[in-house]
Amino acid sequence: MFFWYRHRFLHTILSKPHLIVRLHANHRYTSHQLTFVLSDTVSGTIVSPAANDSLTPLALVISHSTTGRMSMKKMIFAGAMVACAMLLAPLSLTAGVAEDCISCHKENNPGLHNQWHYSKHGVNDIGCIDCHEADKADKDAFDHHGASIATLVTPKDCGKCHEAQAEQTTNSYHAHAGEILESNDAYLAHVAGGHPIVITGCESCHGGKVLIDESQPNKLSPLSWPNSGIGRLNPDGSKGSCNACHSRHSFSAEQARQPENCGKCHLGPDHPQKEIFEESKHGIAYYSNKDKMNLDKEEWIVGKDYYEAPTCSTCHMSATSTQQITHDVGDRISWTLRPPVSKFKDNWQAKRGNMKEVCLNCHQKPFVDGHYYQYDALVHLYNDKFAKPAGKIIGMLKEKKVFKNTAAFSNEVEWLYWELWHHEGRRARMGTAMMGPDYAWWHGIYDVAHNFYFKFIPEARHYNDPEVNAYIDNLLKTDPMHTWLNADTASLKKKINSGEFQKIYSDLFNRQ
Repeated sequence: MFFWYRHRFLHTILSKPHLIVRLHANHRYTSHQLTFVLSDTVSGTIVSPAANDSLTPLALVISHSTTGRMSMKKMIFAGAMVACAMLLAPLSLTAGVAEDCISCHKENNPGLHNQWHYSKHGVNDIGCIDCHEADKADKDAFDHHGASIATLVTPKDCGKCHEAQAEQTTNSYHAHAGEILESNDAYLAHVAGGHPIVITGCESCHGGKVLIDESQPNKLSPLSWPNSGIGRLNPDGSKGSCNACHSRHSFSAEQARQPENCGKCHLGPDHPQKEIFEESKHGIAYYSNKDKMNLDKEEWIVGKDYYEAPTCSTCHMSATSTQQITHDVGDRISWTLRPPVSKFKDNWQAKRGNMKEVCLNCHQKPFVDGHYYQYDALVHLYNDKFAKPAGKIIGMLKEKKVFKNTAAFSNEVEWLYWELWHHEGRRARMGTAMMGPDYAWWHGIYDVAHNFYFKFIPEARHYNDPEVNAYIDNLLKTDPMHTWLNADTASLKKKINSGEFQKIYSDLFNRQ
């Protein structure tokens, strides 16, 4: 028979006249012995190794006489003692280490201790060593008062208990956020800013590669630690950081469900989801009814456990009556709004269906379909009217090598193009996706249009390249979306009032 208890392996061999139970654990623990007698024919001893022996398994020997058969009742009693051994073993095996951890941190780090003590981990006796224990061969393992531990607790570590969550996270965009280190975002921070801002800015949200420094007490280089970036590249090969959302050492699901939790990264000029949420009807409902949200419920199913408002977690991760909770935040997103030109994601229809099912808990189908009808049209508007022409122009300028300076971002037009899509264009698209009208227009398309017409295009013309200028002239004179620049106000108002002007954009709706 084989049994599992937490991370410890229980191997039982039933033979006459002994039932031998071995419990393996890679811990240092105190010497312990328990002897019991069930009857004149059944007795046993539980023996754990000495404190300086971390390899010898705990042994449980249940003996019965060779002169008689063990009755079913006695067999059950013996089985009960096996179960007792399983329950007692974690306490006896880790008692010394656990008590040392608790007493020391309680005195020196009382806040840390109390976060853990009152957490689900603390209440369920998940101790320091259960998460921080490390194999001596691990790159970041170090000896700490007789125990081999690591400061970092990675998704691989969390996955020992939270297997499904770790797998979903590993497959998500969150886990791959550290790959931004190879993107233009990181390049710009390096050259225009410098290494300190790369560490404290980019890598603190996206995650950086954790560097090993043997001279440090915990082997972690101060160049890369602390870091709770959600796409952190860990020494054990895993990607991500669970405590980016589930802050240590309380690891609270209640906290992770609140939009403020996402605001560490999802805010600012280039991805202001937190600000958009706050101005939306969803955000208004949430902040007005936060005390009714039952954020501490175990299941937390929308429509059942709460109904006053959604949070970021509701729409992107949490359970519904028909969907399981997911830690892959892309499972319900149909557009990618990050790049210069937005595209539908792979399998976007199914992902949109997942999101619509969430919406239908509080909205009727015409409302949900109407939102996506408007949302899709705005994304197409941004793509066709501004992003694609701007991308064509910047591409022509680079191809013709007309820039005075050769380094990327060493010319004004490159910054203007960058802000057009990376800041203003994202705000417009994200504002529409989350029903934040101010970000869709004033912080979005308004800024995109102003930049495009009166900053980006004039700077592109500055190079006086005939082909580039011809493209711009043709765009502004022949594309119905841009010809308004050469028309008079009275005629434009007349067309707007009659509905004729709106027909220019009619093909943006219902396009797939």
